[in-house]
Amino acid sequence: MINFFYDLNVYYQALIASMLTFSVTCLGAAMVFFFKKVKKEVMSSMIALSAGIMLAAGIFSLLLPSIEQASSLNLNAPLIISLSILVGSLLLILGDKFTNKYIIPENKGFKNTLLLIVSIVLHNIPEGMAIGCAFGSIIYGIEGATVAGAISLAVGIGIQNFPEGAAISIPLRNAGYSRKKSFIIGALTGIVEPIAAIFGVFLALKVKLILPYLLAFAAGAMIFVVVEELVPEAMDSKHKTLMAYLSLVGFVIMMILELIAA
Repeated sequence: MINFFYDLNVYYQALIASMLTFSVTCLGAAMVFFFKKVKKEVMSSMIALSAGIMLAAGIFSLLLPSIEQASSLNLNAPLIISLSILVGSLLLILGDKFTNKYIIPENKGFKNTLLLIVSIVLHNIPEGMAIGCAFGSIIYGIEGATVAGAISLAVGIGIQNFPEGAAISIPLRNAGYSRKKSFIIGALTGIVEPIAAIFGVFLALKVKLILPYLLAFAAGAMIFVVVEELVPEAMDSKHKTLMAYLSLVGFVIMMILELIAA
């Protein structure tokens, strides 16, 4: 089964991997059928673990291959990597501001839920692109760019998608939506990932020169999500030290997966 996956075209590999991350979002959203609410400490623990995984994935699967590829193309690696990281985070900031100003309605109860939905959709786009770029970069034989590494990245993204799905469907249920509708909306927030993954592969394969920018852009977006959302949300807990250790555990798990894949 593993050999079969390794032999597939990178487009199919990225599609399968991103569909799995989408499936995990669906599993998280399905929690609405079993629970009215998830305990805050449980959610915080899952988010803390996800923060460490996402941070390691951003560094090992995206940032380091980006630096390697920029150097191999004789580009100014410090400049283009730095700018791409900042642009990746800046686009998420602008997306959130645009959402707040032009899309979110005045109804405050619904506003908070819709803001969460739009925010997660926006953040799922660079995550999908990250998966696509990780698989696309394998073609060029970049150090650190391997099928196993790309799979590890998808696994990391998938793990953090689980609490995201639940964080959408359960509040929607509490706001009065049916379980079925809450599940569908929560699940659909992840559908952008396979679409973005295919687009990421396409860009990586068609424009080799742009690959370092794309990888660093995706890394910047993922690291920004960790710092701006996941860590503060995880630390909104009585057990801050435990949350910090869970983040480190997530980082170490992802790092080990990357080192094994190297």
